[in-house]
Amino acid sequence: MSNERQIQDEDLMDVAQDPEQAHRLRKALKVLADNPNVGGKLQEMAKEVLSGRIGMKDAIQTPGYMDALGDRMNQIRRDAENQTMAEREESREKFAAWQKEQEAKEDEERAERDGPSGNIVSTPRRGGRGGGHRG
Repeated sequence: MSNERQIQDEDLMDVAQDPEQAHRLRKALKVLADNPNVGGKLQEMAKEVLSGRIGMKDAIQTPGYMDALGDRMNQIRRDAENQTMAEREESREKFAAWQKEQEAKEDEERAERDGPSGNIVSTPRRGGRGGGHRG
């Protein structure tokens, strides 16, 4: 897939509510596309969207793709229902650690995207700054 065109966050703005949501959606699609355990229609859908061959809006209106997503969600639910209390607690702990790691990565990515300008200017600049009171 590395030789193919890759969509950017802004290409998902037709389904995302804001640039941050578009960024998270593209990252999620990349995880689905790159994870060999996903396989099948769900992985195919992610690859198709990421390559730009199908738009996200069209993908979510494609029954085969939505069926695959529904099947995966049902499997996750069944697996969760069959966990013991000890397994649930372990899953919660792992999720909390993973979530903290993801938040740190997102903060780092956000800082990189926003660039150093946020650290240089500490107050917003307004029109006549420095232009009138010399004298």
